Amino acid sequence: MLVLEEDDPDLFDRVQEQNLIRQYELMTNCIEVGLRQGPVAFDKYMLWALNHVAVANISAFGGRFREEPIYVGDHKPPHFREVREWMDRFVSTIQENWYIWTPTELAAYGLWRLNWIHPFIEGNGRTARATCYYLLCVRNGSLLPGSKILPERIRENRTGYEEGLKAADIAWEEGHLDFTAMEDYLAVLVQQQLE
Repeated sequence: MLVLEEDDPDLFDRVQEQNLIRQYELMTNCIEVGLRQGPVAFDKYMLWALNHVAVANISAFGGRFREEPIYVGDHKPPHFREVREWMDRFVSTIQENWYIWTPTELAAYGLWRLNWIHPFIEGNGRTARATCYYLLCVRNGSLLPGSKILPERIRENRTGYEEGLKAADIAWEEGHLDFTAMEDYLAVLVQQQLE
C-alpha cells in the first residue's frame, strides 16, 4: 500500500507527518536502549527501523539498503553495490570513536556520513537527522530537554545543514575527514534547543 505525492498530495503530507511522529517516538525508544547499552546499541538494524518508519506507506523499499543508483543534486553517492560496505564502515567508525569524539562531533559525523552514503531509496535525510540526535543524546548520557528538538531545528535551518554537508564532502574529496562546519552548525542548534 503506497500513497504517491502526485496522486494525492494532501494524504501524502498527512502520512509523511504521521511517519515523522512515529519515527521520533521510535528514536526516543532507541535512545533509552542506547543509554543502557552504549555504543553496541548503534547498528544497521536500528537504522533500518528508523528508515522504515519514516517512509511507511510512501515508499516500497523502506528499511533496507538501496540496490539501485540514486542522485542527489550535485552529490553522487557511492554505487549501490558499495552501500553495505560503506554502512559497515560507518557503524564501525561510530563505535570505534564513541569515547574519543565529543557528542557533537559524533552527531556531526553521523549526520554528514549517512547523507553522503545515502543508503536508502527514500527518507535518507529524515533517518540521518534522527541518527544525529540519537548519537548526540546517547553520547551525552541523556535525552536532551527542549520543546523543539534538533531534527526539527535542522529541518527549519537548511542553509547551514547544506553548507555543512558540502564542506565535509569537499574535504572528503580532497582526502580529509573534516566535518567541523557541520559540528559548528549543530552546536548552535543544540544551544538553541537547550535554551
